[in-house]
Amino acid sequence: MNTPSDTSDDVDFEQIVESALTRRRFLQRTFVLGSIAALSSQVPVSIARSAPSRFPFIGVPSNVRDDITLPKGYSHQVVVRWGDPLWSDGMQFDHATRGTAFSQSRALGDNVDGMELFVVNDRMLLVVNNEYTNRTIIWGNRRNGKFVSDDDVLKGKMAHGISIVELKQTGRQWEIIKDSPYNRRITPDTEMMLTGPAAGHPLLQTAADPGGMLCKGTWNNCGNGRTPWGTYLACEENFNGYFSATTGEYAIPEELIRYGVRTKDRGYGWGTIDTRFLVDRHPNEPNRAGYVVEIDPSEPDSTPKKRTALGRFKHENAELVVNGDGRVVVYMGDDERGEFLYRYVSHDAYKPGEPTDHLLDNGRLYAARFYENGTGEWLLLSPKTTGLASAAEVCIHTRQAASAVGATTMDRPEWVAAHPHAAEIYCALTNNKNRGVKPNAGGDETPVGGPNPRARNRYGQIVRWRPMDSDHTSSAFTWDLYVLAGNPLVYSDDRAGSDNISVGNMFNSPDGIRFDQTGLLWIQTDGQYNNQNEYEGHGNNQMLVGDPVTGEIRRFMVGPRECEITGMCFSPDRRTIFVGIQHPGERGGSHWPEGGGRVPRSTVIAIRRDDGDIMG
Repeated sequence: MNTPSDTSDDVDFEQIVESALTRRRFLQRTFVLGSIAALSSQVPVSIARSAPSRFPFIGVPSNVRDDITLPKGYSHQVVVRWGDPLWSDGMQFDHATRGTAFSQSRALGDNVDGMELFVVNDRMLLVVNNEYTNRTIIWGNRRNGKFVSDDDVLKGKMAHGISIVELKQTGRQWEIIKDSPYNRRITPDTEMMLTGPAAGHPLLQTAADPGGMLCKGTWNNCGNGRTPWGTYLACEENFNGYFSATTGEYAIPEELIRYGVRTKDRGYGWGTIDTRFLVDRHPNEPNRAGYVVEIDPSEPDSTPKKRTALGRFKHENAELVVNGDGRVVVYMGDDERGEFLYRYVSHDAYKPGEPTDHLLDNGRLYAARFYENGTGEWLLLSPKTTGLASAAEVCIHTRQAASAVGATTMDRPEWVAAHPHAAEIYCALTNNKNRGVKPNAGGDETPVGGPNPRARNRYGQIVRWRPMDSDHTSSAFTWDLYVLAGNPLVYSDDRAGSDNISVGNMFNSPDGIRFDQTGLLWIQTDGQYNNQNEYEGHGNNQMLVGDPVTGEIRRFMVGPRECEITGMCFSPDRRTIFVGIQHPGERGGSHWPEGGGRVPRSTVIAIRRDDGDIMG
């Protein structure tokens, strides 16, 4: 369905409100920035007010509609939804039963997240993460939304992983190609190869895999990355929530506690049908999850590879940059309160046309330390610097390694994005209610200051840094804050946000970020959508566009109720943006995209300009 969104009346109202509050914002600004500067030793945002806007649209207002809101002149189309079959032997989504384990294994997985579009032999392949499943929705036909059979559990399991689906465009419309030889589901049961320093280490060995070289599956993949040699990087995040023990009396090893492994899972029940998820029986199994997984979409029968050299933690995404000398640099965030930012630098240079398999196996891993004066350094994680026994243990116990070197605890570092035309890196720090209140899971303090300037941080911020001499392999960098999110409608202190936040563009919890080829930064949110109290006026989660040169930020899209906006990529001609709408109606308040009381479904949409011009 092609759905234009006419928001002219709402935009006029928003402009009136903004005009009425201009004086208030002016009076607030000096106090807000002064407070932030006192906390972080520098003003976070520099805005070139006189520069003309590069945005070809009028920002849309926040709202709580159960629909997609876009600017005038833009339209969206549903491309593929959770449960849509990718092969002819699959079944159309059943709103009464939500399908079976078999139908789910032959269909798009749930809760779409990071994604990329690849062109292989003139075919367009969409690769998309299926992070997790909403248990009360997938089992919504069961009492209390809980599984009652092994098939229920397996259905939930098959909703996780990666979906690869061929797309075609006819006119302005996109559709999936069923039975394409490139279509593929990668699930928690797909065989994976462990590579890099940790491969074969005793901590990765199990009864089923005594060599510690092969493991099963990937799940809870959040963000992603893309390599210049045409492969996809899926990033394992909250892997811990699927493990349990047969008894609550089992003493979880300290190393696993740091990663959140407990004797009870989060209600998925995988341990009831697959004993590898029982840590008292297979204590090394959690050590085989939490990595970046490299997948070749051009080879449907290829074995995905878990690249242990990139570290083990709750990966958000993996932003790959080819440095001036050809070496590969990967920037990564660990999405948990008070955890760290990481960088991987390959030993060898990338040379187009030559073998690449070693580039993500042989290199050095670093964690970031930020100083109050706007400088920072990358701290090498090695046996010598961390006190761990081997490089393999650094790659397995990466959080402990970063704690040992004194890296800076961050406000949930999520997506990292590299500017396409400058040596400039951005990271979304989504929020942190524990900032200045209590330490992280490893006991590291979380003091207020530097890139984390607010205690009990509800709203989040985006930090950026510039490597010394534009060299991504340099150990030194400078940093500032591109934006502090906030609510100027409610607050007049630092919680109002930075100078480039207004009533017309306010938001909370920046999560997914990505640059387009023009150098504009697209910002997606995954935050509070109750629209009350400190979140008054924020509405549903949204996608905004920022100009790093001027500091300007403008709201481009608002999603349906109770969703997260996450994952995006461009078509080859850059006239379409594919965007993920994750977990609409997670609390029972949405029936998007089909409406009419139907089951809400995670969906990939395509957004285009009505005039057919490029999107970015």
